[in-house]
Amino acid sequence: PKMDALIIPVTMEVPCDSRGQRMWWAFLASSMVTFFGGLFIILLWRTLKYLWTVCCHCGGKTKEAQKINNGSSQADGTLKPVDEKEEAVAAEVGWMTSVKDWAGVMISAQTLTGRVLVVLVFALSIGALVIYFIDSSNPIESCQNFYKDFTLQIDMAFNVFFLLYFGLRFIAANDKLWFWLEVNSVVDFFTVPPVFVSVYLNRSWLGLRFLRALRLIQFSEILQFLNILKTSNSIKLVNLLSIFISTWLTAAGFIHLVENSGDPWENFQNNQALTYWECVYLLMVTMSTVGYGDVYAKTTLGRLFMVFFILGGLAMFASYVPEIIELIGNRKKYGGSYSAVSGRKHIVVCGHITLESVSNFLKDFLHKDRDDVNVEIVFLHNISPNLELEALFKRHFTQVEFYQGSVLNPHDLARVKIESADACLILANKYCADPDAEDASNIMRVISIKNYHPKIRIITQMLQYHNKAHLLNIPSWNWKEGDDAICLAELKLGFIAQSCLAQGLSTMLANLFSMRSFIKIEEDTWQKYYLEGVSNEMYTEYLSSAFVGLSFPTVCELCFVKLKLLMIAIEYKSANRESRSRKRILINPGNHLKIQEGTLGFFIASDAKEVKRAFFYCKACHDDITDPKRIKKCGCKRLIYSKMSIYKRMRRACCFDCGLSERDCSCMSGRMRGNVDTLERAFPLSSVSVNDCSTSFRAFEDEQPSTLSPKKKQRNGGMRNSPNSSPKLMRHDPLLIPGNDQIDNMDSNVKKYDSTGMFHWCAAKEIEKVILTRSEAAMTVLSGHVVVCIFGDVSSALIGLRNLVMPLRASNFHYHELKHIVFVGSIEYLKREWETLHNFPKVSILPGTPLSRADLRAVNINLCDMCVILSANQNNIDDTSLQDKECILASLNIKSMQFDDSIGVLQANSQGFTPPGMDRSSPDNSPVHGMLRQPSITTGVNIPIITELVNDTNVQFLDQDDDDDPDTELYLTQPFACGTAFAVSVLDSLMSATYFNDNILTLIRTLVTGGATPELEALIAEENALRGGYSTPQTLANRDRCRVAQLALLDGPFADLGDGGCYGDLFCKALKTYNMLCFGIYRLRDAHLSTPSQCTKRYVITNPPYEFELVPTDLIFCLMQFDHNAGQSRASLSHSSHSSQSSSKKSSSVHSIPSTANRQNRPKSRESRDKQNATRMNRMGQEKKWFTDEPDNAYPRNIQIKPMSTHMANQINQYKSTSSLIPPIREVEDEC
Repeated sequence: PKMDALIIPVTMEVPCDSRGQRMWWAFLASSMVTFFGGLFIILLWRTLKYLWTVCCHCGGKTKEAQKINNGSSQADGTLKPVDEKEEAVAAEVGWMTSVKDWAGVMISAQTLTGRVLVVLVFALSIGALVIYFIDSSNPIESCQNFYKDFTLQIDMAFNVFFLLYFGLRFIAANDKLWFWLEVNSVVDFFTVPPVFVSVYLNRSWLGLRFLRALRLIQFSEILQFLNILKTSNSIKLVNLLSIFISTWLTAAGFIHLVENSGDPWENFQNNQALTYWECVYLLMVTMSTVGYGDVYAKTTLGRLFMVFFILGGLAMFASYVPEIIELIGNRKKYGGSYSAVSGRKHIVVCGHITLESVSNFLKDFLHKDRDDVNVEIVFLHNISPNLELEALFKRHFTQVEFYQGSVLNPHDLARVKIESADACLILANKYCADPDAEDASNIMRVISIKNYHPKIRIITQMLQYHNKAHLLNIPSWNWKEGDDAICLAELKLGFIAQSCLAQGLSTMLANLFSMRSFIKIEEDTWQKYYLEGVSNEMYTEYLSSAFVGLSFPTVCELCFVKLKLLMIAIEYKSANRESRSRKRILINPGNHLKIQEGTLGFFIASDAKEVKRAFFYCKACHDDITDPKRIKKCGCKRLIYSKMSIYKRMRRACCFDCGLSERDCSCMSGRMRGNVDTLERAFPLSSVSVNDCSTSFRAFEDEQPSTLSPKKKQRNGGMRNSPNSSPKLMRHDPLLIPGNDQIDNMDSNVKKYDSTGMFHWCAAKEIEKVILTRSEAAMTVLSGHVVVCIFGDVSSALIGLRNLVMPLRASNFHYHELKHIVFVGSIEYLKREWETLHNFPKVSILPGTPLSRADLRAVNINLCDMCVILSANQNNIDDTSLQDKECILASLNIKSMQFDDSIGVLQANSQGFTPPGMDRSSPDNSPVHGMLRQPSITTGVNIPIITELVNDTNVQFLDQDDDDDPDTELYLTQPFACGTAFAVSVLDSLMSATYFNDNILTLIRTLVTGGATPELEALIAEENALRGGYSTPQTLANRDRCRVAQLALLDGPFADLGDGGCYGDLFCKALKTYNMLCFGIYRLRDAHLSTPSQCTKRYVITNPPYEFELVPTDLIFCLMQFDHNAGQSRASLSHSSHSSQSSSKKSSSVHSIPSTANRQNRPKSRESRDKQNATRMNRMGQEKKWFTDEPDNAYPRNIQIKPMSTHMANQINQYKSTSSLIPPIREVEDEC
C-alpha cells in the first residue's frame, strides 16, 4: 500500500516514466539541501573562525608576557617572524576586500553597470514569473524534454543568470548568515536548483516557482533607480501596491500547488483541479472577508494555510487598501504638464493665487476692449484651488489652465514650459501682515525662475519700495529687456501725492490704466459724465508718417480735433550718438520737439481700434474726412527718397523764403548746406506737405545759435510772451536765461537738488529740529500746506513715506512753490521713517494722533491744500471690515469739525489748485489770472481729504450722505469718483497693462513719482537716501519737464470759455497759447442741476469730447510746462532790496489774497512786518530754533503764508487768543 501511494496511473501526460512515479520530492530536496547545506557550512565556518580567534588571542597574550620577561632584544627576535606573517595576512585581506568591493559595485545602483544589472535581474525575474503563469495551465508535474521545450530553455537561461547574480551578492555581503536568510536568497534557493533537476530528470515540477512574485517588492527601488519615482507619495504608493500584489500572487501560488497536488498523507487523492487565476480570485475574496463559497480549499494543507493567511491578509487588506485609495485620491488633480499650442503664446502667473486676485486679473487681462488676446494664461500654485476658484477656471477654460506646483521647484517650472513662456507674472498679497516677508517670497520666486531660465521676462508686484533694491542683485534681472517690478507702495503714495497737487488725479489715473466697459446712462446725472470718462484707457500706437516734422502741440491738436484722440506723450529717441540707443518718454514736451519717423505715441481713448487712426492717418486720403471712424488703412505708398540728399529733398519740395521753384531760387543759406546731417537727424522727411516742410526748415533755422543776445532776441520776437513756449535754446540751457548768470555764480557751491537733478534736496536734518509741539504749531500760521495724518507705532510695517514726499519735492517746482508738509502721528513710527525723509526741505512733524481735534486745529487743517489719511496698521487685523477703522474714524472726525469764519481771511480756494508759479502778480495773459475764490471753510466737510483704504467695501462708510450700494464696485462709488478715497486694489490692473505694453508702467511711474528713474533707484539701492549734487547744465535741464496742475475757469484768459464754451476750444487755446495740455475736468457734483446747490463735492471727467459744454466752476486738469520765468522772477526778488513790497510779491502760498487788498494794506503790512521781524529776532535766543538748516543771513527770509495786513494780523491774534505776534515758518530760498 505504501508503494501504491507513490504510483500514479500511467497516462500520456507522463511519457518519461512508464511506472508513473512522482518525483516532486527530488525537486524539493534539491532546494532543501542547498539551503540547509549552505546554512550548515556558514555556521561551521563561523564556529571554526571563533575558535581560531580565541586560540590566537591566548597565544598572543603568552608571547606578550614572554617579551616583557626576556627583554627587548629577545623580544625583537621573537616577534620578527610574526610581523611577516601579519603582512601576508594583510595582503590576503586586501585581495579579498578588493574582490568584495568590486562585487558590491556590480550589484549596487551607484554605477551605470550596477543599475543595468539590477534592472536586468528584476526584468528577468518578472519574465520567470510570466513563464510560471504559462506553465500553471499544465499539470503540477509532467515530463518534458529540455531540448524540445522552449519555455524550459528560456527558464534555464534565466536561472543561470540568477545563479551568477547570487554569487555576486554572496561575495559582496558583509554578513553571510543574514544574506543566506534574506527573502531574495530564499527565493533563489527554491527556484534555481529545481530547474537544474528538471533538465537532469526530463521532468517539470511547478513547485515553488511562484516565489518569484516576491521580487515585485523591489519594484519601487527599480523605479527610483530609473528616476521615475521622485516624490514621497509616489514611492509610498508603489511600495504599498507592490507588497500587496506580491503577497497576493505568492499566496495564490501556494494554494494552487497544494490544491492541485492534494495532501501527501492522503496519497494525493483529495486534490482538486483549480487554475492559478481561480486561486487568485479565492485569495481576494478571502482577504476581503466576503467569501462567496463558490471556490474553496479542500485539502488540509490549503485550509490550514487559509486559516493563517486570513489573519495576515485581512490585516494587510484593511490597512493597505484604504491607504492606497487615499494616496490615489490625493494625487494632484492639477499635476500634469502644459502642452504648448503652436502659434499661441502663454504666460505663467504665480504668487498669491486667490479667488479675488485671479478674478481681478482675468477681468482686466481678458477685457473685450483689448485687441484679440491670443495668450493662454497658466496659473501655478502649490495649493489646489477651492471650489469657487475652480469654477472660475472652468468658465475661462479656453484661455486658462491651472497646475499645482511651486516656482521654487525646477520640475514644476519645466511642467509649465517656463522656457517657452512669453512672460511670468508674480502676484503679491497686498493684505499680508508682514510686507517684507511677502516681498522676500516674491524675490525668491524671481531668483528661482531666473535661475531656471535667465531670459524669461518677469513682471512682479512688490509691496515695499526699499525691497526693489534686492531685485537689482539678481544678475539676470534686466529692466531694459522687459523685467518690471510694480511697487504698490510707490505707486499708491505717488497717486496720493499727485492728488495733493491736483485733487481727483488719483482717480483719473487709476481709471486710465484699468479696463472698464462703457456703461451708458440716459439720465442727466453726474454718473453719466463720469462713466463716459471711465471707459477711456491708455494705449500706445506708432504715429503715421504724415506727422513727421510737425511739432508735438500741432500733432496733439490734429489728433484731438480730427482723429478724436488725446495724445499726451511720445517715446523720444535722442539724436545724440552717445544716447541714441536710449529712448525716453516725454510727457507734453512742448513745441520745440518735432515728430520723427517711427515715433510711438501715448493716447487716451476708449478702444484700441480707435488708436489705430493715428497710424493709418494719411494727409492725402483723410484730410477732408470729418468722421474719424472712416479713417482706415489706405492704399497710398509712401514716397521714398533714400537715395536723395536731404538738401535736394527739401529744395525739390519747396523754397522756404521766396516760394519759387528749385531752379529759380538761390536763397538757401550756406550754413544750411553745412548742417545737412543735423537737419536729417532732427527732421527725417517722408511724405510731408510743402507747408510742413517749410515749417520744419524755419524751425531749424530758428534753433541755430544766433549772435543776438537773449534780450535782443526777445525784442526781435525770438521768444513768445508765454514762459511755456520758449524755444529749444532756452528750454535746454537754463543757464542762458537772462539774469540767471549771477544766480548761478551765487549758488555754485550750494547743493539744492539731488545728484540727478530730479528732486529738491537739503542737508540731512535731525528729527528733533523739525518736531513742533502743539503750541508751536498753533503759533505758526500754516496755509496752503499738506497735512499727512498717519497711524502707526513701533511695531507697524513701514509704508515708505518717501514715496509720498518725493513727488511733492520734484525739481520741476520752484522752491517757493513747494507745499509745506506736516506729519501728524506717532513720533516712534515717524522716527523709523525719518531716515528716508531727512533730505527733503519744508517738512515738519507734530507728534500726536490724527484723532485729536486739538492737533488738527494746531496745524490749521482748514487751511490746508490737502489732508492725507494713511495707516500702517491696516494689515494687522484679521477682520477685513475693521482694517480701515482708523482711517474712516479720522476722516469722519475731520468732516465733523467746525471752524471760525474769521480765519477765512487767510483762506482762498481749497478746491482750485493754482498752477505753481502763476499767482496774482502774473500778467493778464496768464492762464491762471483771477483764480476761483471761495468763501472760507467753516466745516470740515469742505476740507479736501484723500483717505487710503485697504478693503474696497469700506468706502461706503466715508460718505454718510451718498446713496452707494454696499455691493457697488469701487470705481462706481462717489468717494472714489470724487477723488477722496483711494484703494490699493485699483493697482492690480497694472500687471496686465504692463504685460501688454511696458511703456504704460513707465509713463504712469513718470507721472506719479515726480521723475523717478532706474538710475535713481540704483542710487537709492546703494545708499538708501538721496545724494545731493551741485547744479550743472545737465542736472538743471532735468527740471525742464511738465507737471500736473488744475486750471480754474472763473476768470482769467479762459473765462470767456467757462460760461457755455466748448471743451475743444479750451483745449486748442491752452495748447496753442501756453503749451498746456488739457486732459480732464474736475466738476462740481451738482453742476448739471438748474438750481444752485450747496454741495462742494466734485467728480472726475476724463477726456471729454470736443463739444463738451463747460461751466464756470469747472477745474481743468492740465499738463503744464516748466516755468523758467517764475524762478527768474523769484530769484530777482530774492536778490533785490529787502523791502516789504518785494516780500509781499514773492509769497509762496498758492492761495494769495486779491492784489487790491495788497495795494490797500501795503503800508500797514510793512509796519506789521517790521514789528514781526523785531519780535522774531528777540525770540530767537529764547525759543527753540525750528529750522536750523537755514544759514544765517544767507538769503532774505521768505514767508510761507500770504502777505497780511495789520487788520488781518489782529483778527488772527484775536482768534488764536494770544498776545504775541505770529512767527511765520522760515525757510531758505536757495532757488534760482
